[in-house]
Amino acid sequence: MTILFDHNVQDIEEDETKKTKQNDVDAVTDLVLEAGFLHPDPPQLQISSSGFIAPVVNAFGHAFRAYDAQGQRQKGVENFYRLNHIHQTFDFVKRMREEYSKLDKMEMSIWECCELLNEVVDESDPDLDEPQIEHLLQTAEAIRKDYPDEDWLHLTALIHDLGKVLLLPKFGGLPQWAVVGDTHPLGCAFDESIVHHKYFIDNPDCQNPAYNTKNGVYEEGCGLDNVTISWGHDDYMYLVAKENKTKLPSSGLFIIRYHSFYPLHRCGAYTHLMNDEDKANLKWLHIFNKYDLYSKSKVRVDVEKVKPYYLTLIKKYFPEKLRW
Repeated sequence: MTILFDHNVQDIEEDETKKTKQNDVDAVTDLVLEAGFLHPDPPQLQISSSGFIAPVVNAFGHAFRAYDAQGQRQKGVENFYRLNHIHQTFDFVKRMREEYSKLDKMEMSIWECCELLNEVVDESDPDLDEPQIEHLLQTAEAIRKDYPDEDWLHLTALIHDLGKVLLLPKFGGLPQWAVVGDTHPLGCAFDESIVHHKYFIDNPDCQNPAYNTKNGVYEEGCGLDNVTISWGHDDYMYLVAKENKTKLPSSGLFIIRYHSFYPLHRCGAYTHLMNDEDKANLKWLHIFNKYDLYSKSKVRVDVEKVKPYYLTLIKKYFPEKLRW
């Protein structure tokens, strides 16, 4: 299946804003060091001093990421995860990485890729059914307001989902289960925190004893770079950014590659496989995830108004044309 788709006062306020943001980062860092993860469960979460507050419900009137909520998208989302959990195997991911690391599909700019997403809707997302370009700009603009000095984070937000172009025919027209949705490691036991875990029973890897222990084929503390994660838009966009020699910091690449790895950054699973660099980068992923998840809404962004700013960032961090 293929789916297309005032001076002194201002100075004081700026100082207080910077302190608040640093406190946010420090708090997340403490949580990472002490527990390995951050679990933002409160139904309404104050994100920052700018007033960005997580809404109580999503665009459909349900709690965010409520995969069992009865609604117009529930059945389709569950079927998506059934297919994902059956077909995402260790060998499948190896084949996909080998094929798509060639970056031989086409050449285009980052903004051209953003425009390609106008026809893409993510079937795995229970919170929103808007075209993906809307989500990218909602996330980026929310972060930009709260972290105005972290321009790399604004750009990371804009491009984090660009790998979803894999759904389009010119990129192979991969099925949704091979492009979107939460990600998880292959080659070790499937943690029960993974959404719709029950469907792994039909995954061929469950029959391989080497893949069914806590560490599986990995060593504790080996680092996520050495772990095979289920294939999708995260890993593909990471490959595109890295191989095109982006100037984004490692934390930006980490966000791109693991923003769908909810078992890790939401539930604290698989932290035993992380190394020190992963732990340092995880604090930024926790910060990013608040905006990635809770900025989803029906409020439209004026694309032409914000476009010049993002074109400037793209020029700063990426070449004019990229291989995809």
